[in-house]
Amino acid sequence: MAGSRRDTRGIVDAPALFSRVRFRRRDPAPALRPFVEHYWLIDWDLTEPYTSRVVPHPSVHLVFQRDEEPGGPGPADRAEVHGIVRGLFIRRLTGRGRVCGVKFRPGGFWPFAPERPVSEWTGRCVPAAGLLPAPPSGEVLGPPGEDARVAALDAYLLPLVPAFDPRTAQVTALAELVRTDRALLRVDTLARAAGMSARSLQRLFATRVGVGPKWVILRHRIHEALERAAAGPEADWAGLAADLGYSDQAHLVRDFTATVGVPPAAFARD
Repeated sequence: MAGSRRDTRGIVDAPALFSRVRFRRRDPAPALRPFVEHYWLIDWDLTEPYTSRVVPHPSVHLVFQRDEEPGGPGPADRAEVHGIVRGLFIRRLTGRGRVCGVKFRPGGFWPFAPERPVSEWTGRCVPAAGLLPAPPSGEVLGPPGEDARVAALDAYLLPLVPAFDPRTAQVTALAELVRTDRALLRVDTLARAAGMSARSLQRLFATRVGVGPKWVILRHRIHEALERAAAGPEADWAGLAADLGYSDQAHLVRDFTATVGVPPAAFARD
């Protein structure tokens, strides 16, 4: 069983979050890895509410969740599919709770529910039972140990593993190229790398990923800017804007502010 991993990219104020919740990332079974990036597990027991903020990745999530409010009727389990969130994902945590999430790779969710384009779920949260067969909330959320929860996720998803699909492999590889190649800043450049027209690339991403390639490129820019801002207020914002392919610093500031809610310099000071 693979060990836990720590990766804070996209989490706004990760130290504050980690001081209040127990957060782990775990690898899925090998047969699931072409489709699933990782599992993520969170447990909390709070005396005061806490609001977490995340700049989401271009991924669909299957989320098993248990909430238990102080003085409430007891645990309430649910399983939901969360489409890609275009803005800031904000979640208020109260009382006790547990989440076991499945982060699909960009393009990796579509083969599990191919009847509709993934763009139909973008910006939406829907019951998982409407898209996937009998999500086992109790089996996933019940075990106290994280190894057992990971095993339950594997046991549920492995029988659902789809047959190899070259289009899924292609779009997943293209999204990974955008994530890892900082020089890839234009849709037409990505289209040439894919050997297709920009319009065909747009259709592929809308159907399989849920957002267009331009949005994926911009989101990874914001993640990079967020990492730089978290490092301290002395960042060279003009230089970073140029590195990320922005026309000027003002353009970076506008995108960052629209996504995170405050300008990068103010975020860095805080």
